[in-house]
Amino acid sequence: MKHIPRKRFGQHFLTDGAVLSAIVRAIDPRPGEAVVEIGPGMGAMTDPIVECCEHLTVVELDRDLAARLRKRPELTVIESDVLKVDFREVARLARATYGEAHKLRVVGNLPYNISSPILFHLLDFVDVVEDQHFMLQKEVVERMAASPGKKDFGRLSVMLQWRYDIESLIDVPPECFDPPPRVDSAVVRMTPLQHPPAVDVALLSELVAVAFSQRRKMLRNTLGHWLNERCGEDVPVFDLQRRAEEVPVADYVALVTAVGLRDAAKKTAP
Repeated sequence: MKHIPRKRFGQHFLTDGAVLSAIVRAIDPRPGEAVVEIGPGMGAMTDPIVECCEHLTVVELDRDLAARLRKRPELTVIESDVLKVDFREVARLARATYGEAHKLRVVGNLPYNISSPILFHLLDFVDVVEDQHFMLQKEVVERMAASPGKKDFGRLSVMLQWRYDIESLIDVPPECFDPPPRVDSAVVRMTPLQHPPAVDVALLSELVAVAFSQRRKMLRNTLGHWLNERCGEDVPVFDLQRRAEEVPVADYVALVTAVGLRDAAKKTAP
């Protein structure tokens, strides 16, 4: 029985064999690895991946698709909204099977309507992840991988690049899907940095949101006011004569670290 893609789940099933082969080669799954696929759908990517790694955990919200997938003994099916999945628990179960050294390799053709929330959800579990390979809207991938000074560089760039090395791998046109989406797609590789800076993620998110709230203005008009209100006379040294998209990720990280240290000093002051 043919499965009808459901708009509310953002379902666009990849059907191009050559593109699928290229994606699997890029992922390079191997036996004994703890691979997790988000949104397996009809199994187009599931089948060649599980051939390589022998067992696969899949996260599927659509109950009809989940029921089909459960019939396959080589799959462990988590029927859930991915935003509610505790990937640390998934990793714990994987370690029980594969050993302590194994982290999760997360893959998937993500629903474009909730791709950013999924990426931020996974950021909470980055310490148990080896790498991530996702099919996303090409525009989103360009924003994720953008360099400072580029028009695509923004909040998403900073909030992911402080923690991942991000590489756009494969462009995928709409005709490779059923039904075709209205946008171009791309495959991205996200590799957690080995020695990331210690960052207060909530504070970084607040700082970056303020910085990019008015992209055309100099930071003295946005972030400058925020720093003055938060730090008073003890404002960290930071060049505010720039626009938000001109500031390297390392500069944002250094600033949020300095602000965090000042907050901590205030709390411990007599």
